[in-house]
Amino acid sequence: MQEKYQGRYSSVPETQEHIKKVYENISKVMVELMARAKQHDQTKMKHGEVEYFDEYTPMLASCTYGSDEYKQFLKNLEPALIHHYAMNRHHPEHFKNGIKGMNLIDILEMFCDWYAATKRHNDGDIMRSIKINQERFNYSDDLKAIFENTFNDIFVENPNG
Repeated sequence: MQEKYQGRYSSVPETQEHIKKVYENISKVMVELMARAKQHDQTKMKHGEVEYFDEYTPMLASCTYGSDEYKQFLKNLEPALIHHYAMNRHHPEHFKNGIKGMNLIDILEMFCDWYAATKRHNDGDIMRSIKINQERFNYSDDLKAIFENTFNDIFVENPNG
């Protein structure tokens, strides 16, 4: 669709249509993210998971993420985690090929989950979690940098802004 402006081609109508399409696409992503926000971890409050999380959440809070003690708690939580991972696609364990099976919405929910989880640990640190999780889930340096950039750009308070 070419439109002329004073006898010349004008890109404005096509750019306006492009902007509209991008708006529609971002809106679809937002709708999905809002649905994920409402549904996040609901299985943790139901029989089969809640009993385990009632017992281990306080213990997890007092240990360091990724430590041997943390790994032992995860092992003890395994019956609940098997169900939890199967029901919640924001965990790499949900997919047979791990993080490579995830989509961008899964990744965003996972990242938000990681950051929230750091707030539950006495010594939680999202940057340390990103580094530990790179080894745990075998993701690229590029994805690690995206996580770090996202944290710094979205969650770190801007003292000048």
